[in-house]
Amino acid sequence: MVRPTLRLERELLRSGARRLGAMDEVGRGSPAGPVYVGLVVVDSSTGRPPTGIRDSKLLAPAAREALAPLIRSWAAGWALGSADPAEVDELGVNGALGLAGVRALGVLDGPPDLLVIDGNHDWLTPAMTPGAGTVPQVVTRVRADQTCTSVAAASILAKVARDALMVRLADEFPAYGWDANKGYGTVDHLDALRRLGPSPHHRISWRLPEQV
Repeated sequence: MVRPTLRLERELLRSGARRLGAMDEVGRGSPAGPVYVGLVVVDSSTGRPPTGIRDSKLLAPAAREALAPLIRSWAAGWALGSADPAEVDELGVNGALGLAGVRALGVLDGPPDLLVIDGNHDWLTPAMTPGAGTVPQVVTRVRADQTCTSVAAASILAKVARDALMVRLADEFPAYGWDANKGYGTVDHLDALRRLGPSPHHRISWRLPEQV
């Protein structure tokens, strides 16, 4: 298993960036619930990361939850942003991710100079409003959530926050099993959609199973 390191982050900081941001998203493929974007900032003073940081998909829930407060203490800055299902319906997934990323940046006390985003598509820059302040340069990196510690850390923060929200929403809509499936398209979740139809937290623009 490839373990993430701070190699890329240190290279980019040495190249002139003073504050480096790392973003990752969760919830892209879920028919229910919001998309979340996690943002972690590192700089030249950032020390050794907490042991065990990995892509959030590779960690058990208990491990993610234990790491989240350690990441928040370790990072030079961190933030979360989200976009709800109606915004996913209106903007599409990439547009909603961009909106969530802009909201995460808005929480920070000043934007980073450079941003690393997992994947090969920059969904953030098109969402940045011209004239609204400094637009960080974006670097995309395939599998950054598996190779870059700060991106993996951002994925953990986003995953923990979104999972907690879906568990809370499950109290209101227990039939869909969100406490277990976190809004993703499991067999039980899709069966409930066929029986009950969509809830207010489903993405109705998606090809959901038709109600029986």
